[in-house]
Amino acid sequence: MKVGIIGAGPAGLSTAVALKARGIAYEIVDAGRQAGGIWDIGRDETPIYDAAHFISSRTQSGFPGFPMPESYPDYPRHDQVLNYIKAYAVHHGLDGDITFDTRVERVIAEGERWLATLSDGSRRSWDALVVATGVTWHPNQPQVPGTFDGEQMHAFYFKSPDVFRGKRVLIVGGGNSAADIACEAARTASRAFISMRRGYYFVPKYIFGRPTDVFAHSGPSLPPWLEEKVFGFLMNHLVVGDLTTFGLPRPDHPILRSHPILNSQVLHYLGHGDLAYRPDVRALAGDRVCFVDGRDEAIDLIVWATGYQRKYPFLPDTIGTTRLDLYLELFDRSHATRFFPGLFETDGAAYDLFALQGRLIAAYMHRRASSPGSLAAFDQERASARPNLRGRRTYIDSLRHTYYVKNDVYKKALARALSSL
Repeated sequence: MKVGIIGAGPAGLSTAVALKARGIAYEIVDAGRQAGGIWDIGRDETPIYDAAHFISSRTQSGFPGFPMPESYPDYPRHDQVLNYIKAYAVHHGLDGDITFDTRVERVIAEGERWLATLSDGSRRSWDALVVATGVTWHPNQPQVPGTFDGEQMHAFYFKSPDVFRGKRVLIVGGGNSAADIACEAARTASRAFISMRRGYYFVPKYIFGRPTDVFAHSGPSLPPWLEEKVFGFLMNHLVVGDLTTFGLPRPDHPILRSHPILNSQVLHYLGHGDLAYRPDVRALAGDRVCFVDGRDEAIDLIVWATGYQRKYPFLPDTIGTTRLDLYLELFDRSHATRFFPGLFETDGAAYDLFALQGRLIAAYMHRRASSPGSLAAFDQERASARPNLRGRRTYIDSLRHTYYVKNDVYKKALARALSSL
């Protein structure tokens, strides 16, 4: 048996570690020049920019059994994250099992096997396929009426605030990257705006002197409805306050119902007049951008920080699919030996979840090799069960939340599935 893993980022490496522990042969193929996935800012294409840092803190974010160095700051910089991931691969002896600078062009199922064609012209045959390519490679570009005479780029291509100097810049989007890039524009552009179609909560990275996720995990475990009320009161009345005083719209959803934006610098720049809020873009008109509230602004450069589509052009059977039908956001229901680790998004650190996903894949493949008949009950679950991975929390309806899971709920669901194998 041999498992093919596409991607040498955190999810792919976690799966390789788990397979190796079970004695299952594997091979990793990656288009980059080294382990690390998106965190290698020096590769040809990556969404990482100069100012990028982890949004979960050092002590909460590491791989199980391999903590980040104590010398790292609370929120590690992109190059520190890259070095940590590379060290993880070396620690587990994975570096010799990765084919770098090679893209997987096409993978098709043929009987019980997966046949892959690589960019160097070679072919591979695998017993199982692990698609661990990540979720930030295919920019989502909204269609806006009109034409624009200035420059446009998706956030995927942004690297340095040097492109903002002397320009009137508009950042469109309401996620963490949009907030980071808007702060870069506030510092360097001649005029900076951020456009968001709805109100969001901006959570500081520190609460009472502690990293926010450390603070959140230090108290008692609360039911979701009470957690929402307590955290909402904390943010709205004690730590941040009324966001409308910064010119922002009031959020149209309770706190914790959307992916957290850990950035309080946006409020700093709004309060100082270095950044201005505008609502959703209505149309483009030459050198001007028109907004839904009737205002318009002369803009030189638009950065569309509008998210990413989950697409797998090397998998012909998924082309045109808007959402993969997966059990536990991991197991392909239609192909027992195809897995998609790292596809989910969550409200906490992800690397420990990647490790659990990898262990689950390895346990399944080990059972499939040693006692396939004993998988009948699990395969029935895989084919039809749809466990609630969000607990009692309803998230806003957006592209970002398509594969969203509540961290603690998902962790328990993966652990239960693992115990059944």
